[in-house]
Amino acid sequence: MKGKHIAFIIALVVIADQALKIYIKTHFALNDPHNVLGEKFQLYFVENPGMAYGWKFGGNWGKLALTVFRLVAVIFGTWYLGNIIKQQFHKGFVICAALIYAGALGNLLDSAFYGLIFDKGMTMDVYSKEYVGYAGLAILGKQGYASFLHGNVVDMLYFPVIRGQFPKWMPFWGEQHFEFFRPIFNLADAAISTGVLTILVFQKRFFRQRNEEENNHTGETKALVNDESQVS
Repeated sequence: MKGKHIAFIIALVVIADQALKIYIKTHFALNDPHNVLGEKFQLYFVENPGMAYGWKFGGNWGKLALTVFRLVAVIFGTWYLGNIIKQQFHKGFVICAALIYAGALGNLLDSAFYGLIFDKGMTMDVYSKEYVGYAGLAILGKQGYASFLHGNVVDMLYFPVIRGQFPKWMPFWGEQHFEFFRPIFNLADAAISTGVLTILVFQKRFFRQRNEEENNHTGETKALVNDESQVS
């Protein structure tokens, strides 16, 4: 698969991801839900100072560590994508790797630059050590709310397909409210999850061709060495 095709896939995912995030952040109030397909699919604007699907890791230092990790992952991913394209890995595997790379890059842009280019965002309260929200709509292009690498990731895709209550007799969770699917995520998270899950499901197919090619190459090399030995 050619590099220009992979670059197109990555650009498509990143542009769509960033366009939706910027639209949501400049048109929705924080924690503001809007029904798309009833209550089963909502655009629900939240900001995520941590990992994908709202998972958090530490305070400001944890956030900085996550952003640096994303940066390292993108740098490594750039080299890795080039390597597997050059070695002609299975097309499906290369596309999945490109989706994971595009998702990591999309969220990296948020955490690296959104604090600089938006005037409002969730910030750490020095007393409670918790991230606090803000009122009103964010404006793009004004003085930023945070420094480089300290921006928040914008999430908005919410699918509370099933809501209910656990039965009273159930241990630990009896009578507690449950919801599926609870996490709020973005297109970058979806791209990463799609890439990872597809690799897990189709790994035998992706790597069977690679193993066969390596075995054939090894067999050809041994045959060549044996022929040369006989000539000698």
